[in-house]
Amino acid sequence: MESTMKAVRPGGASVLDLDPKSTVGGGVEDAYGEDRATEDQLVTPWTVSVAREFDDDDVVQTVVGVFWSSFIVPFTQLSGMSHASIADVLVFRLQIRLIVLLLIVCSSGYSLLRDPHHNKGLAFTLRERDAHYIRGLLPPVVMSQELQEKKLLHNIRQYQLPLQKYTAMMDLAERNERLFYRLLIDNVEELLPVVYTPTVGEACQKYGSIFQRPQGLYISLKEKGKILEVLKNWPERSIQVIVVTDGERILGLGDLGCQGMGIPVGKLALYTALGGVRPSSCLPITIDVGTNNEKLLNDEFYIGLKQRRATGKEYADLLEEFMSAVKQNYGEKVLIQFEDFANHNAFDLLAKYGTTHLVFNDDIQGTAAVVLAGLVGALKLLGGTLGDHKFLFLGAGEAGTGIAELIALEMSKQTKAPVEETRKNIWLVDSKGLIVSSRKDSLQHFKKPWAHEHPPVTTLLDAVKAIKPSVLIGTSGVGSTFTKEVVEAMAEFNEKPLILALSNPTSQSECTAEEAYKWTQGRAIYASGSPFDPVEYNGKVHVPGQANNAYIFPGLGLGLVISGAIRVHDDMLLAASEGLAGQVTKENCEKGLIYPPFANIRKISAHIAANVAAKAYELGLASRLPRPENLVKYAESCMYTPNYRTYR
Repeated sequence: MESTMKAVRPGGASVLDLDPKSTVGGGVEDAYGEDRATEDQLVTPWTVSVAREFDDDDVVQTVVGVFWSSFIVPFTQLSGMSHASIADVLVFRLQIRLIVLLLIVCSSGYSLLRDPHHNKGLAFTLRERDAHYIRGLLPPVVMSQELQEKKLLHNIRQYQLPLQKYTAMMDLAERNERLFYRLLIDNVEELLPVVYTPTVGEACQKYGSIFQRPQGLYISLKEKGKILEVLKNWPERSIQVIVVTDGERILGLGDLGCQGMGIPVGKLALYTALGGVRPSSCLPITIDVGTNNEKLLNDEFYIGLKQRRATGKEYADLLEEFMSAVKQNYGEKVLIQFEDFANHNAFDLLAKYGTTHLVFNDDIQGTAAVVLAGLVGALKLLGGTLGDHKFLFLGAGEAGTGIAELIALEMSKQTKAPVEETRKNIWLVDSKGLIVSSRKDSLQHFKKPWAHEHPPVTTLLDAVKAIKPSVLIGTSGVGSTFTKEVVEAMAEFNEKPLILALSNPTSQSECTAEEAYKWTQGRAIYASGSPFDPVEYNGKVHVPGQANNAYIFPGLGLGLVISGAIRVHDDMLLAASEGLAGQVTKENCEKGLIYPPFANIRKISAHIAANVAAKAYELGLASRLPRPENLVKYAESCMYTPNYRTYR
């Protein structure tokens, strides 16, 4: 990917070319070590400070302290000033201290119960209820976090509709953050489809109707010239990961405008649950430049700008201001993940800011890394090396070309052949047919490396018959495009055809798991972007894999955070893929799985983070020194755990 990005950057710039001008970032001073991900390094938030125990003696001591610091101490410091000046200073100091005192004395346990970061619900002990003025505000029972989790899981299972479950989970996150993450971590295989794909797609479509409270920052064209001020409105100061979308290409659902906020919110929930990045250091952002979705423009409940999408200079200037403001406010090491931008912007943004910011595009790079990991895992079933196989893609957008490039890079790494040579094993089909050299002049720049010598082919079926691939990969965003004829053709010349139907949500999958197994007489190795249930065929149960980006980006993000990386390089993506593929066991392969179970995802993420961090140190892109001796153990020690904490 870096090779194709360099081709469109001025002077062929690389992410390894660290221009001192681009690395002066400003940002938040890390005075308390808060930039570290470990839970015990957290600064006590203000809400905890105002909710701490204050008895009568505390109040008296605090009042005495206020007057001592306001009057007695200043008299020893203000000698030589006029009486009027001294009086002005003392009055000002007293006003400030009395305001602080008022906030401390007037705060109550009632506000603590409504603070999702520190609320424990019925788990507050009797001592804590007395200490924090909660007694009487809760029923008398004290219920452990484990029992609360059991009750909530039971309640969520009663809902029939996925969107109802999604709403219940989001309400829990706004009410009790630690319980939300405890529930998600312990039941990840069941709840991942609820908080992310496929349910998040429906949530985005209906976001205007279900919107209750802000879960991130909305930056629209109305904020042009004020984006830095808007960033400062977010209550958390030490931000490590930002997921940002402009809503133009949400999953396979198209332009959802401002309602795309569900994607950054969902992604960052997974950064915490699966990768252990602290929730307080995560910031979801939607950039609203309008929408071309007529249905939304005519919807009275639509929450975004009701205007056509801004393009060209107006769009570029807003993004430039945003990227500059992020670095100025949060510093050099904040990870900015671009999410669900349309092709024509996604590649340009990654190319433009890849050399000046810590940026990552999950649709291009994350999808590529998770698919490459699946392919490496599948070799244990298929045999041979990547270079022994031919790959055919349906879809030549940001996902398809990103995956193709990372496969070519891995083959180049293994064979020592130039990447230009390894690309010849990879073929792409777009809406006009097979991408071949005779079409090169009319192709977008990111498609041109895949224009190989071959007669024109207009349909996917004809391309399968002509190329005879062993691996068929769908990134088209269009459902049911792997037809019975296409899949049967794959089965004609492959004993175990590998079929990856990656488009999300489930309705947009190129084919279902049942279709793939049925049309290949149970011989297919199958994985999809969204989950499918196990399929029984001829007495054998086939368990489809899920090529979910959630395998990669949480661990990748954690690796970048713990190493203090300042750029993302392709070698880090390869390291992430290798870390994931290395977690596929013999038992997984025997079930036909090319990915490990999600039940082990935090262990998997720690290994991925260690691989990524090691590569950052190797490339000279890590700023947190010295390097820890055991990066896996260090990654595990840095992971956020949502257990309730005991309050004094």
